[in-house]
Amino acid sequence: MNEENKGFFQEVSALLDTAKKQAKTAVNLSMVYAYYEIGRMIREQEQQGADRAPYGERLLSELSEHLSAQFGKGFSVTNLKQMRQFYLAYGEDQIGQTLSDQFKHLPVSSSGRRFFLSWSHYLKLMRIPNIDERHFYEIEAAKNNWSVAEMKRQFNSALYERLAISSDKEKMARLAVEGQVIETAEDAVKDPYVLEFLGLPELPVYSESELETRIIDHLQQFLLELGTGFAFIGRQVRFTFEEEHFRVDLVFYNRLLRCFVLFDLKIGELKHQDIGQMQMYVNYYDRKVKLEEENPTIGIILCKDKNNAVVEMTLPENNTQIFASQYQTVLPSKEELQKLLEEQSLETED
Repeated sequence: MNEENKGFFQEVSALLDTAKKQAKTAVNLSMVYAYYEIGRMIREQEQQGADRAPYGERLLSELSEHLSAQFGKGFSVTNLKQMRQFYLAYGEDQIGQTLSDQFKHLPVSSSGRRFFLSWSHYLKLMRIPNIDERHFYEIEAAKNNWSVAEMKRQFNSALYERLAISSDKEKMARLAVEGQVIETAEDAVKDPYVLEFLGLPELPVYSESELETRIIDHLQQFLLELGTGFAFIGRQVRFTFEEEHFRVDLVFYNRLLRCFVLFDLKIGELKHQDIGQMQMYVNYYDRKVKLEEENPTIGIILCKDKNNAVVEMTLPENNTQIFASQYQTVLPSKEELQKLLEEQSLETED
């Protein structure tokens, strides 16, 4: 290969790779629309039958034979039932306007509904009975380009419930229309954080250093757990004050809030001294590091256990910068997580 033209050749190859990926996405999306319309047609045809149950089964069986003979695999009776269920779930279900505006270039189904994800995504979404929760995961998957595996992981970690429990009624209603909206420091903080991808045991027999190392080794998954807008700055970031050296475990920047986000890792129960230490870190960044046009620094103490009463008593009443969140290293069942969230909600009310 002529070295003079190597860069040019690579640019052309990259363009073709992008075009192929876009074409594949377009084909997959067009099939979602086709399956929706097939589901609609099946439903309407079924409703014309006098004895609906036997008629519907016979209709699906005969349609399956017809389509399989003409188009090959993918049109079993089971698959046709899923298409019908897809229409029943989304026939009169309109997604939030924000997402529709973001994807104006997409076609519109016969009911006026736009679709944004792959068929595999919708097979999972259809199984979520709560419409608001289903909307939320569809919006977040589209906005953040989640794979099916990542969407399932977020669902299994009860992301919707974790965000809902920490939101007021107005913000909770917005989750189903706009997804997660980060406007304040509180919006960017979760409690608890679920870190099952680190591969650590449930009991903290590991050190804080090992916890930090595992997070760095799984930085991509950790960023996904943090949410939208986070960028990694560094680990064990050192600063010197009054000739004494200090190190912040993990430093991030949130481009939506336009501020630094500091993490301090604790493997045991949170102590009031830990909150005081984080307050000092935040004060230093606000006074010495952040630019004038940037917003106040956020500090998050990630701990295995905490006493909410101690946290509230240690922090100022109008605190908007320092937060204490628990983390879990084993993915709990959704029921267990919901119970934990309810307990935390009751503690907050008390």
